[in-house]
Amino acid sequence: MKKISYFLLLLVLGLVTVAGIAIDQPVKKKNKSPNLIVIMTDDMGWADVGFNGCKDIPTPNIDVIADQGVKFNEGYVSFPVCGPSRAGFLTGRYQDRFGYTTNPSIDPNNAISGLPVEEETIAQVLKKADYKSAIIGKWHMGTNPVFHPLVRGFDYFYGFLSGGHNYFPENLTLNGLSEVTSKWGWYRTKIIENRENVETTDYLTDELTNSAVKYINKQADAGENFMVYLAYNAPHTPLQATEKYLSRFPNITNKKRKTYAAMVSAVDDGVGRVLQTLKDKGVDENTIIVFLSDNGGAHNNASDNGPLRGKKGDLFEGGVRVPFAIRWKGVIPAGQTYENAVSSLDIMATIVAQTNVKISKERPLDGVNLLPFLTGKDKGAPHGYLFWRKWEQNAMAIRHGNYKLVANSKQNTIPSELYDLSEDGAETINIKAENKKIAADLTEEWNNWNAQLKDRVFPTLGGDKWWVAE
Repeated sequence: MKKISYFLLLLVLGLVTVAGIAIDQPVKKKNKSPNLIVIMTDDMGWADVGFNGCKDIPTPNIDVIADQGVKFNEGYVSFPVCGPSRAGFLTGRYQDRFGYTTNPSIDPNNAISGLPVEEETIAQVLKKADYKSAIIGKWHMGTNPVFHPLVRGFDYFYGFLSGGHNYFPENLTLNGLSEVTSKWGWYRTKIIENRENVETTDYLTDELTNSAVKYINKQADAGENFMVYLAYNAPHTPLQATEKYLSRFPNITNKKRKTYAAMVSAVDDGVGRVLQTLKDKGVDENTIIVFLSDNGGAHNNASDNGPLRGKKGDLFEGGVRVPFAIRWKGVIPAGQTYENAVSSLDIMATIVAQTNVKISKERPLDGVNLLPFLTGKDKGAPHGYLFWRKWEQNAMAIRHGNYKLVANSKQNTIPSELYDLSEDGAETINIKAENKKIAADLTEEWNNWNAQLKDRVFPTLGGDKWWVAE
């Protein structure tokens, strides 16, 4: 009897001890939906990543996303310039639906020049599913307080509000836009954390990576679902890089290309650190990670769009087709090259489909959930049509299947051209004359789409105003 009592006593003590340990341990919420990390570069050339064949700039970490997921051969953004392209991504809607037809001004007193407050951002939508969201880097959605990231759904902001920035900390001497007295002066403003200026000591690309890693660690430790929009301003001008990165390219003799390569290499290091953090925290299999550029390579930063015609600002492929890859380990089969056209607008639709959030019928998404197409459940194409418009230039483009109709300049002076991208990805042979019906049908489709859009809602300020947007 005594032996039995002693055994029961030990058992009870053991249960109490285990319970005590359990009580002392932090209780983590189970992630029911995937996290999302979107890494967006700025003005990066289509051919400047290894997964698109780059030879002179190694991008081993960026390539991991494609190797362990999907490389999109024909991944597009919704506009060939920074601001409107990012507005499209952030809302999952063609930005011309709400009149965001150009880069906003950098005037903090202008409460119109920015992403309209009526539009829901990806962060606002995911907040309804209990996600925590961070924007790290370039905002470019307006500088008036009504457009601040912290009132547009983001819980954390570390970066700058304007469209471009200096990379060296010693150049960041201005305490906000109120101290800017000349055009481009905003490139020298101090970095903002939430609403306060902070002093930085590292190369800006590294600072942004540091912030992203810190945020991922925090949210993973808390067991929170999270979204990180890591909006690098590299390799946008000014071309600036530290010796740490420049020394990696002794064989590149062109000074601009060498500096550009160093800037891309810094981004690649950052991507590697983000991927390692996800792995260390055990959340890499519950995280969708997307890599893309906001538009094609620019004329002034030594980027390379490879065989594609045109550059940043053009509606030819070189302006709107970008390096683009996605990974969701264990869900999206690895090592794919996807040939159908996809859009940056699809990112929001894809993550929303993994939650129970309902999108407003008044502002439906233009993107589609890519998961069924990438897992093989849907053998069709994600999009029947993709559209582009440059309101200021009266320029247009539409893609349907392999056909693309484009008028890169004013339609009333330069007629549209038709290309078969399956045969002529470089857009060199205009086949409109022998395919008049196809061209007419595409023109009609574009006109029907255009009729749904708004004209520009915030005119670019001119004259002697220094805050005219880039």
